[in-house]
Amino acid sequence: MRIAVDAMGGDNAPFSTVEGSICAVKEYDVEIILVGKKDIIQNELNKHGYKGNNIEIVDADEIIENDDEPTKAIRSKKNSSMVVALNMVKNKEADAVISAGNTGALLTGGLLIIKRIKGIARGALAPVYPTKRGISLLLDAGANTDSRPKYLQQFAIMGSVYCEKVLGIENPKVGLVNIGEEEKKGNELTKAAFKLLSDTNINFYGNLEARDIPEGYADVIVADGFVGNIILKLTEGLASAIFSMLKDEFTKTLKTKIGALMLKPGLRKFKKSLDYSEYGGAPLLGVRGAVIKAHGSSNANAIKNAIRQAKVFVDNNVIEKIEKDIEILGGNDDRE
Repeated sequence: MRIAVDAMGGDNAPFSTVEGSICAVKEYDVEIILVGKKDIIQNELNKHGYKGNNIEIVDADEIIENDDEPTKAIRSKKNSSMVVALNMVKNKEADAVISAGNTGALLTGGLLIIKRIKGIARGALAPVYPTKRGISLLLDAGANTDSRPKYLQQFAIMGSVYCEKVLGIENPKVGLVNIGEEEKKGNELTKAAFKLLSDTNINFYGNLEARDIPEGYADVIVADGFVGNIILKLTEGLASAIFSMLKDEFTKTLKTKIGALMLKPGLRKFKKSLDYSEYGGAPLLGVRGAVIKAHGSSNANAIKNAIRQAKVFVDNNVIEKIEKDIEILGGNDDRE
């Protein structure tokens, strides 16, 4: 399996992308194509003393920066590491692409270059969301700020397939984010989506209030991209604030320092369960190729796990399963 990695994308590139790729080829049965400025990438490989044959470099002398306008960047920076990597998947030169770079550009590039699966109206960004019961999949987390009921129905189907095939959750429960549990609650979008999901051949849990999301009642959390992105960013900010507040409290006195020392193993385990680097990245579901968006501040461990995630994605034929399920629903005419 060949996986293209945007070596220049992300806050810690190319250091983390190269190191993570080296770790991945040692641990998994994959070949990595590092796309970016050849001399810089080769220098990083030399620093790590890598002499193997499972990493190839494809030269690309442009970089899409975080402040670049997504559509303009994809269309004008044809030789950027991200665009070249996306085209490798489009042209079947790679089985998957991973980038920690500009999120909007990767989403735009996935849709413009690789294209949507026939019948899918909109792609969805689907990060893993840690809960009390394990993990859930949240989609959409920002690919679409406005949605229609059909989009949410398709997000639920794609999320169910991914949960089952990649996360190993059998018959995943699907919850629709709403302001109340009752069927009649919500705005016009959620009311119409509730009816569609109720009539879809998935394990529909029902409406899911925001306070119930961390409980893990649903394996697939469905929302429009505006709401989903707010949920994700609020959770990240809250987790960071809680750990900061705990640190302040635990270092105030000798007594609290001793208490912190006793609690350290449990706190370390808890922190690890919330660590994005353990989960790799968020797939862009709905396009005709495996596209994984790694966190912008990904370290080597996050890149390695994103590569593992891409491998499982491809090995389990996620795209083919989504295509099949959408066709069964009669949604393969590309109408919105």
